[in-house]
Amino acid sequence: MNKKIMGLAMVLSLLLLIGVVSAYRGDPLVLGPNYSQERHEAMNQAFVNANYSTWFELMTSTNRSPRVLKVVNENNFDSFIKARALLSEGKVEEANSIREELGLNNGQGQKRNENKSNRGQRGNKNNCPYSN
Repeated sequence: MNKKIMGLAMVLSLLLLIGVVSAYRGDPLVLGPNYSQERHEAMNQAFVNANYSTWFELMTSTNRSPRVLKVVNENNFDSFIKARALLSEGKVEEANSIREELGLNNGQGQKRNENKSNRGQRGNKNNCPYSN
């Protein structure tokens, strides 16, 4: 009996953890597991000052390498800030349009290259004898 209760408790805990972790992805209103007021204020200041270097430093300070760092760079940081501002104003469609232009995919996972479809691992469009 105790093993069943412990097993059920572990499963429920795991489901709760998965729900919490996935809830904050792409939603700026949900606090992530690494949230701190100090980092939040520093991040906001980086956005207010349009300071890419500070933002980048904050994003990598915990030895993480989030995908956003592969997409947002010094040249398009202003667009990223604009999308963030639109989102905070409730203009989700406009913000998502900018996020899509940046390649952020609006929290939908990695986007497939628009020039390729699901053609196997190498993307052999014209080399597959069964493609016709």
